[in-house]
Amino acid sequence: MFVVLEGLDGAGTTTQLGLLSERLTSEGLDHLTTREPTGRLVGRTIRQILAGKLLRPDGSSFDAETLALLFATDRLDHLTHLIEPALAHGKWVISDRYVHSSLAYQGMEVDRHWVAKINAQARPADLVIWLDLDPEACMERVAARGGERDIFETAEKLKLFAEGYAQSFALRSDPWVKVSGEGSREAVAARIWAAVSAARPS
Repeated sequence: MFVVLEGLDGAGTTTQLGLLSERLTSEGLDHLTTREPTGRLVGRTIRQILAGKLLRPDGSSFDAETLALLFATDRLDHLTHLIEPALAHGKWVISDRYVHSSLAYQGMEVDRHWVAKINAQARPADLVIWLDLDPEACMERVAARGGERDIFETAEKLKLFAEGYAQSFALRSDPWVKVSGEGSREAVAARIWAAVSAARPS
């Protein structure tokens, strides 16, 4: 089963990835946890761009179209070398972000249908879980964790991305469910497990 966790920066996808992994282990289910951008070559390049550490030779930032293409390239590499092999061996795959992140984030600056088109080869997930949390609450969490912020982590942008996610779900066939990101991490994890259990093949 291929499960994806989506949400705004600060919504808790990374934390919940770890808790879902723990639950799958306790259930005796072999699985792979992964994320996008990946830690592979293109994914590392994307992370440098998002952190503002990689610029064009003239000192300018990379445009949204280029970034969208890089995400699509990293995603296909992710599928080919990690996701598909794991699924073929009967493992569950749990990913922190997937296509809907591109539709929501890059789709705010370039045509969202074009973003969907360049990701058309990305197989649907069996379940996409949208961690729903108010953008202001997300920014509070981003501020609390400290460290460097990427170029998307501002309150204004998160509000736009929340709208982008709402539109993105109409462009893909992946089954999805909204799960509240409010409350303790354990409470959110319980809601996620309930959603996964309901979608799990019998």
